Amino acid sequence: MLRETGERRVTVKHYKSGGKVVFMPTRVTRLWLKSRSMDFSIFCLCLINVILLAGSACGLQITSTGPTSIEKASGETVKLDCQFTLSAEDSGPLDIEWSLQPSDNQKEEKVLIVYSGDRAFEHYYEPLKGRVHFNSPDPKNGDASMNIMGLKATDTGTYQCKVKKVPGIGSRKFLLTIMVRPSKPKCYAEGQTYAGKDMVLRCSSVEGTQPLQYIWERTTGNKLLPPLAVLDPVGGTMSLRNATEAASGTYKCIAKNRVGTEECSVEVNITQPPNNAGTIAAVVICILLFLILLALLLFCFCRARNKKKYEKEIAYEIREDVPPPKSRVSTARSFTSVGSQRSSLGSMSPSNLHEYTKTQYDKIPSEEYEKPPGQAPIPAPSRMAGPNLSRMGAIAVMIPAQNRDGSIV
Repeated sequence: MLRETGERRVTVKHYKSGGKVVFMPTRVTRLWLKSRSMDFSIFCLCLINVILLAGSACGLQITSTGPTSIEKASGETVKLDCQFTLSAEDSGPLDIEWSLQPSDNQKEEKVLIVYSGDRAFEHYYEPLKGRVHFNSPDPKNGDASMNIMGLKATDTGTYQCKVKKVPGIGSRKFLLTIMVRPSKPKCYAEGQTYAGKDMVLRCSSVEGTQPLQYIWERTTGNKLLPPLAVLDPVGGTMSLRNATEAASGTYKCIAKNRVGTEECSVEVNITQPPNNAGTIAAVVICILLFLILLALLLFCFCRARNKKKYEKEIAYEIREDVPPPKSRVSTARSFTSVGSQRSSLGSMSPSNLHEYTKTQYDKIPSEEYEKPPGQAPIPAPSRMAGPNLSRMGAIAVMIPAQNRDGSIV
């Protein structure tokens, strides 16, 4: 140690012997003290500085030497190592504090677990409640390490161990990264599994901390991948170009990252393509049968429709040789005409009476066709001439035409 004193420099050596610090002035210092009187206050200040430096070098120290950057998989348990030693000068109460350092400097650190007054307090941070505790049941013996169980992805962060026993203070920080294992991947094949065709085997894992890597292996046969296989370790695909029957077998996909692996399998069966000529012929025959059936249905429908239309036209047709049925108006008028002409009937001779017959309007033409073939048809009644009816005093009446059911046309 050098100390400026006026025109000269004072050199003092110190060393530790038996737990005590011994100060030995050098030869130059002794000569200088002998030759010249030194200010006692300056010499005492040099001694105090040396004592403070020696005390800080031998006080509380963190002795752990393990890695401070740790990567763990979710669900595992991690130990953050924080071993310490005390010195005789460390006479204050022992305090141990673990905290989670904020990623933003403007935020405050979050206390996780504390040891103070020979007691441990482990319920400060709610997200780690029940999952964090000291590694040693009595941390004052020099083990301030902390265990975190059931790690989650949200536990990633910077953790600090701080040990304080006045006047000694020591601390150590850890960068903890929680990685998620790959979830069980899904394997499947895309494309036609026929010889000469191209197909793709796909493998994908939904969960897992990146980067994920996919590895394809063949588990049957010669366990060698096809020579024309194209692998994509990032996308998890294996393309089989111009596949052959020799490529048939079971393939395994392994999804892995730095904390774990998962795998799945897929069966591939390459076959010869089917005979397309027979398939095409069967399709053509089916189409022709369908068209023939459709044509038959249309023909039957049109025939039934035309028949119904023809029957309807026949039903409404008026025949000239069939007299119309009686109507209420014509019957009433005939009774009036007969009553008014009773006087003229007396003057008629018996020879003319057979010409005056009542017209049979109650007969319809269908009766002649409905009789059995053994009977002869009844001849239609004779018609009276127009002049004879006028001579008899008949009045002409217009009767509307009617069809068979009696409705007026």
